[in-house]
Parts: sequence; C-alpha cells; structure tokens
Amino acid sequence: MLFKVRYSLAEYAGFMWEHGGYLIRRRKLGFLRTYLMLLKSTGAAALNFAAAGRGRLDYEFTIDDHGIVRSCARGVTLIAWDDVMRIRRYRRGYLMVLKRGTLPIPYRCLGKSDVAGMERYAEMLKLAAQRAVQM
Repeated sequence: MLFKVRYSLAEYAGFMWEHGGYLIRRRKLGFLRTYLMLLKSTGAAALNFAAAGRGRLDYEFTIDDHGIVRSCARGVTLIAWDDVMRIRRYRRGYLMVLKRGTLPIPYRCLGKSDVAGMERYAEMLKLAAQRAVQM
C-alpha cells in the first residue's frame, strides 16, 4: 500500500492523548493523577512535534510484507516488521507501536484496501506475539 500523510498538530496530539491514556490507565493511578500525567505526556509530545517542524512535512508511506518505508524531504526511514511491536486502533487511525517510538497512520489517508491491509498486518503481529509467549 502507498499513501501520503501531512499531520496537523491537533491530529498528532489526538493520537498521543489516546495512546497515553491507554498506557497510563493500565497503571491504575486514579483519575486525577492519570489526567495530570496524560496532560503532561501529551503536551510534551505536542511540543516535540512543533519544535521538530513535523507539521510542515509531507510523508509518503509504503507498507508491504517486507516492512514500512517512510520518506519525506528530510530522508527515508526503513522499518522492518521485527521493529513493530503492535498496531493499535484508535479513533483517528492506527498507531504502530515500534520498539523505539510510535507511528500514527490516520484513517483519512487510507482507502478500503489499505484498511484491510492494516487489519491483516495487525492480526499478523498479534499472532506473532501470541506465539512468542507460548515458547
């Protein structure tokens, strides 16, 4: 699959808010501490996004059975499937959880066949994780 993405700050912060919420709620800190920690982590992610100028970049993604290629004006990033821990589904799209970082994929950039492909890759990763636990 091949698609292009230009993230907005609000969209990126939305992904980080949802993912941070998932991670923080698992820690069972209580409502107030969870909310404050979520504000802090999402704010830090949004500042990093803005400072790095990511909102001005157009990214082109190629995702296939070999891995993910992300290219933009700053260069090309190759991500093997071995580096992808999980694909999580959120309100705005998919979030690829990598060994080092995350990679948001908005639904707005995907066609029906792309969504089917992402679902297939998410299931592939889930099965691989289950096999690893069984060993």
